[in-house]
Amino acid sequence: MLLSAHSSALLLVDLQDRLLPAVLEHDELVERCRLMLHAARCLDVSVLATEQYPKGLGPTVAPVAELLRPDEVMAKIAFSALRDPQVAERVSMLGRETLVVAGAESHVCVLQTVLDLIGRGRKVAVVADAVGSRRAFDKETALVRMRRAGAQVVTADMVVFEWLERAGTDDFKALIPLLRGR
Repeated sequence: MLLSAHSSALLLVDLQDRLLPAVLEHDELVERCRLMLHAARCLDVSVLATEQYPKGLGPTVAPVAELLRPDEVMAKIAFSALRDPQVAERVSMLGRETLVVAGAESHVCVLQTVLDLIGRGRKVAVVADAVGSRRAFDKETALVRMRRAGAQVVTADMVVFEWLERAGTDDFKALIPLLRGR
C-alpha cells in the first residue's frame, strides 16, 4: 500500500518534555516528526498529537509544538490513545483511512495505539525513524510486533515522498530543502 496525502492522517504520540530526553536518538525522532509535520501542512494532511498525563510528563516538546495548532493536541491518561474516548472520537472525526503514527515510547503508547487502530480496522503506517524507546531492544521488539499485527513499517522520507507522489510540483519544491537538509 502506498500512502496518500488525501487518505492519511498523522498521529503523533506523546512527544513530551519529560519523556523524550530518556529516549534513544530523540533528536532525530523530533526532526523526523518535524519533517512530516511540514509535509502535512503543505499537503493538507490532518494532524493529531497526544500528550500522556501532561501534568507529570510535561507538554509536547517545543520544536514539535510550534508546528501544531492548539486544537490538534489532546491530553490522555490511557496508554493507547484509542482507550481515551475523546481521543478515539477525534481520530474517527479525522475521516482518514490510514493513520501514520510516530512518537514515544515505541513499546508502550505507540504499540498499544497501533494495535487498537488495527483492531478497529484502520490501516496503519508506523514511522520507524520517528518512534523511540529508552532501550533499543524495546523499540525493535515493538516494531516487529506491530508489523506482525498488520502495520506497515516505513520511514519519514517514505511518508513524505509517497504523500508528494511526484517531483516538480510547488509542494515538492517547498519540501525538498527539508529532505536534503538532514
